[in-house]
Amino acid sequence: MAFDESALLDIAPVDPAKCLPRPPVVTVMGHVDHGKTTLLDAIRNTDVASREAGGITQHIGAHTVNIDAGRIVFLDTPGHEAFTAMRARGAQATDIVVLVVAADDGVMPQTVEAINHAKAAGVPIIVAINKIDKAGASPDRVKQKLADYDLVPEEWGGDTIFIEVSAKEGTGINELLDVILLQADMLELSADPDRRAQGIVIESQLDKGRGPVCTVIVQQGTLKRGDVVVVGSEFGRIRAMTNDKGTWIKEALPSTPVEVQGLSGVPNAGDPLAVLPDLETAKRIAQFRAERARQEHLARSSKVTLEDLYSQLQQQEVMELKIVLKADVQGSIEAIRKAIGDLTTEKVKTVILHAAVGTVSEGDVTLASASNAIVLGFNVGVDTKAAIVAEQEGVQINTYNVIYEAIDEIRKAMHGLLKPVFKEHVTGHAEVRETFRIPKIGLIAGSSVVDGKISRGSMVRVLRDGEVMWEGRLVSLRRFKEDVREVEKGYECGICLDSFNDVRLGDVIEAFMLEETQPSM
Repeated sequence: MAFDESALLDIAPVDPAKCLPRPPVVTVMGHVDHGKTTLLDAIRNTDVASREAGGITQHIGAHTVNIDAGRIVFLDTPGHEAFTAMRARGAQATDIVVLVVAADDGVMPQTVEAINHAKAAGVPIIVAINKIDKAGASPDRVKQKLADYDLVPEEWGGDTIFIEVSAKEGTGINELLDVILLQADMLELSADPDRRAQGIVIESQLDKGRGPVCTVIVQQGTLKRGDVVVVGSEFGRIRAMTNDKGTWIKEALPSTPVEVQGLSGVPNAGDPLAVLPDLETAKRIAQFRAERARQEHLARSSKVTLEDLYSQLQQQEVMELKIVLKADVQGSIEAIRKAIGDLTTEKVKTVILHAAVGTVSEGDVTLASASNAIVLGFNVGVDTKAAIVAEQEGVQINTYNVIYEAIDEIRKAMHGLLKPVFKEHVTGHAEVRETFRIPKIGLIAGSSVVDGKISRGSMVRVLRDGEVMWEGRLVSLRRFKEDVREVEKGYECGICLDSFNDVRLGDVIEAFMLEETQPSM
């Protein structure tokens, strides 16, 4: 019997009437040394609970900040690579992204990368312009540059919120937190706390003293100590839970980050957590997932390549080619971007998910894997780790030294996305004069070719009084006792059709060929 995982999980649809507002989950992203960690430290200092308790003891890769206006959960772990690695597994743990940009440094490569990763995930972005207290700070220059990436400030008529902050001085921190809560209200984030819990793994590790330990964000329901859970291909009963302050807790409501102990093994970041009624069910689901993962690893899930886009199209109606572009200089990027953009038509379009200067990195491959894209490199090398990950994930990396070769390959790939056109050519007709059966072969139609020719292996249709009775392939063609390749006009032959035994006297057998032509864009 087929294994029905969804029936065993028995996850009921969320009832909006039972949902209550939940705190937003926020990831802070940006370029190196633009002040992400300092900003998080400044935000922690605004935590009402931490002031009462005398300071935070940070135990896990996520923390909750309680302010007078509400509660916000910040994720420490996901930089943009981890953020996308989770999305590659189908996880969506983040509600809002805070993009940190230094006012004295401006938009840098990792800033652009973070923007593209957040956009690919469809997550709203709030921009925090940091280090406004430093000499040479120019927030307007940052806004101007970010506008080129479709992050236009509200005061300029756009829809992106910009907040000027100084993590070092503490300026603008409260305003940033208020804006996050305002954005959360607009998103109308909610969850049902009274159902069986569901969540997502943020990070995991094997602790020598405690065994497998993972950090989970609860998304629906209330997770309780003693619950039986399945997490990816691991299962177990929750022995203990601690919150981000290191305090032992008995239950965790939606949007609460908790560290969980008691699993059979270490799950992956992005694995879903679900509460089940008993250990036996959890074990069966975990074993099924482990076997499925093993089979997928052996089969290697096929990623898109320039050669197999047409076959991909046969399986799913994908009419766009996604590209991660890396080049030696910014001028090359602009030239290639324009050339690729000019190839876009009403039938097929190109989407450049990310374009940057430098070597093809592991982050580029991870983004391509998550988005089912190809990596295009121009006059650049491929990082060793990126090449290893690309081979593991089945991501195609194409590098070129001549721009026309790159554009030509993209054009060929886009042609491959178009559905082929089949044109029919009728090659001949034969009239059925007699029918007889041969044991182990079936019905034979004794026919006379009245025009054209009938060829073995051609497609045929049976016409009766002008109506098509059957269409398929001709499997056997004979003259007397000999197999022949074709029979021309004026000659008689015996015709055997594939799986059709209702041929009658007077039927006309029409032979035709299908010629495949590739349409132009």
